[in-house]
Amino acid sequence: MNKTRRNFIGGRWKASSSRGTYISRNPADTSDILGRFPESSPSDIDLAVRAARGALPDWKLVPPPAKGLLLMRAAALLEREKESLARLMTREMGKVLKEARGDVQEAIDMAHYTAGEGRRLFGKTSTSELRHKFVMSVRRAVGVCGLITPWNFPVAIPSWKSFPALLCGNTVILKPSEDSPACAQRFVEILEEAGFPAGTVNLVFGGAQTGAALVRHPDIDLISFTGSSEAGRDAAAHCGAALKRCSLEMGGKNAQIVMDDADFELALEGALWGAFGTTGQRCTATSRLLVHQKIHDRFLQELVRRARRLKVAPGLRAGAEMGPLVNAQQLERVTRYVQIGRSEGARLVCGGRRPSASALRKGFFFEPTVFSDVHPSMRIMQEEIFGPVVCVMKVRSFEHAVTVLNGTRYGLSSSIYTRDVNRAMEAVRDLEAGITYVNGPTIGAEVHMPFGGIKQTGNGHREAGEAGLDIFSEWKSVYIDFSGRLQKAQIDTGS
Repeated sequence: MNKTRRNFIGGRWKASSSRGTYISRNPADTSDILGRFPESSPSDIDLAVRAARGALPDWKLVPPPAKGLLLMRAAALLEREKESLARLMTREMGKVLKEARGDVQEAIDMAHYTAGEGRRLFGKTSTSELRHKFVMSVRRAVGVCGLITPWNFPVAIPSWKSFPALLCGNTVILKPSEDSPACAQRFVEILEEAGFPAGTVNLVFGGAQTGAALVRHPDIDLISFTGSSEAGRDAAAHCGAALKRCSLEMGGKNAQIVMDDADFELALEGALWGAFGTTGQRCTATSRLLVHQKIHDRFLQELVRRARRLKVAPGLRAGAEMGPLVNAQQLERVTRYVQIGRSEGARLVCGGRRPSASALRKGFFFEPTVFSDVHPSMRIMQEEIFGPVVCVMKVRSFEHAVTVLNGTRYGLSSSIYTRDVNRAMEAVRDLEAGITYVNGPTIGAEVHMPFGGIKQTGNGHREAGEAGLDIFSEWKSVYIDFSGRLQKAQIDTGS
C-alpha cells in the first residue's frame, strides 16, 4: 500500500516527478486505505500535454464511426466491470452501492450514446446567395482538452467529458478529484484496454495545484471543469486571459415546489430522494422545499418522520440508504452550516449532528437534517451546503413559490409537483434553471439530454446530449464555387 500509483501518459503508466503524495481513504472507515497517489507537478502536466499534442494529428484523422467502435468496446468493458467498479466507488467516495451502480451505468449509457453520434456527427448544408456555389459547415476538433472532474460522480462525469471530446477528434488529459483517484485509474485502465491509441487519453493525479497547472498550461486548448464555484471562477479567469475555451459546471441551490394539488406521496418520495440521495452531495440535490401552506404542516411532519427512518450506514452494507460525507472537510462544512442555520433563527426539526452509533464513528457520517421556519434571505437558503440538509419553507401560492425559487444566484435544477397541467407549463416557462422536472425530484439526468445551468451555476455550456458536442468541436464553414469565375458575395453586380 506504500507504493505510489502512477500517472498514465502517452500510453504508459509513469511515476510522477513529484515527491508529494496523498492517500485515498474510505470515508465510511478512515482506517481503510485504497492507495497512495502522486501530487503531480507542472513537469508531469507538461509531459501529458506533449503526449496529447503528439497524438492529436493522427487521432483527428480517425473516422468518427471508427472512434465510435472504440467507445462501444469501452461500454462493453464497463458493463463487464460494473459491479467491481461500483464497489470500488462506494468504498472510495461513500455513496451507497445501488447509486454507485447507477453511476457506472451512466458511463455505459454515455459510451453507447456517444458511439452512436459517431455516425451522426452532422454538419449542415445550406443555400448560397450566389449561383453555382455550394455552402456547408462541418465540425472540427478543438485540440488538447484538460478535464477536471469531481468526486461525487467519479465515473459518470469523466465519461460525460472524455467520450464526446474523443469522438470529436480531441485528445484529453483527465485530472480527477483527490477524493476519487482510484475510480479514475480504473476508468482509464478500461479505456486503455478498449484500445484508444497512446496519447489520446492521459491521466494525472493531484489536487488544486495540479489542476491549476493544467489550467495554466499554454498548450492546452480547452478546459472542461466541474467543481466548486470558487475554483471555477479561477479557471475561467485564466482561460479568459489566454483566450482558450472553458466550460464550467458548478454549484446549485435547487428547489422543489409542492403545490396543494400534488400527489402527496409522490412528492414526498421525490423530496427524500432529492435531498438525501448521495448524502445530498450532488450539484442537483434538493436543498429547498417550497410547500404550499395548505399542506405544509402535514408534509413537514411526514418528511421528518421518514428522514429519521433512513438507514445511515456504510454504502456496502445491505439496506444502506445514505452513506457518509466524502471527507473531514465536508463534515466540518455541513456542521458549520447547521450552526449558521440555527443562529439565523431557522428551526432544526431533525438531524443536525453526527449519528451516535459507535459503528459509524470511524467515518464521516451525518444525520439527515431538516430545517423549517426559514426565510429566503437566510444563508442556508442561499448558499450551497453540499450535504444532507434541506430547508422547508411555506409558500402562499404558485407565484410566491416561483419568486422564492428564482431568488438565488444559482440556476441548475428545479422541480414542481402538481396535477394542474397549465401550472406545470407555467413552471417550465418561468423557473430560472437549466433543468425543470415536473412531478419528479431535482436529481436524475439522462445522457441524451443537455445538462447544465444558468446564472452562476456555469458559463452557458452544456454537457451530455448533442449539445455536449458543441464545446468540444469548432464549426468550420466551407464555400465551394463551381462557377468558373470570380463571384463576390454581398456585392451588387447588377446580375
